[in-house]
Amino acid sequence: MRRILVVSLACAALGACALPTAAESKETPPVLNFTMKTIDGKDLKLSQFQGKVVLFVNVASKCGLTPQYQALQDLHDKYADQGLVIIGIPANDFGRQEPGSDSEIAEFCTNKFGVKFQMMSKVVVKGDGQCELYKFLTSKESNPQFAGDITWNFEKFLVNRKGEVVQRFNPRVKPDDPRVLKAIEDELAQK
Repeated sequence: MRRILVVSLACAALGACALPTAAESKETPPVLNFTMKTIDGKDLKLSQFQGKVVLFVNVASKCGLTPQYQALQDLHDKYADQGLVIIGIPANDFGRQEPGSDSEIAEFCTNKFGVKFQMMSKVVVKGDGQCELYKFLTSKESNPQFAGDITWNFEKFLVNRKGEVVQRFNPRVKPDDPRVLKAIEDELAQK
């Protein structure tokens, strides 16, 4: 209990993610029941993506997998109008491969890959200070089918229109991998 309180306080101190309010909790699927900071510092309630297919990806700018940004942008370009929302979540937890500030990350993503999908403020996705969203995504209690620590940058969680986590893809599975494309297309077909 004490660890949860300390982690929650650390996350709140970072200002990058927050626990849901009572009103949000009753109406919103648990995985979308968080408020986070966007890369430009604005509050964003994930509940606004209810009814959409959401792909959460922890990202980094100085990783061997960083070229996946282009494939993520391509997915956004192809499927956004059908209801796909891609949420890039920078984290510096693996090899210190995301050392920049939010503004530096935003500039890199825009200039190098033309990123237009939703980017969040940098958070912790593993260990002390872990963001509430990633606690949910990795916990056996809240996400038993796809639980477990984040293994590296560019791990992907796919959430269906009902707000259920339906797939998890390891970092080396590229966003344009046929398995990812099929999973996205299958979920988008569900109205």
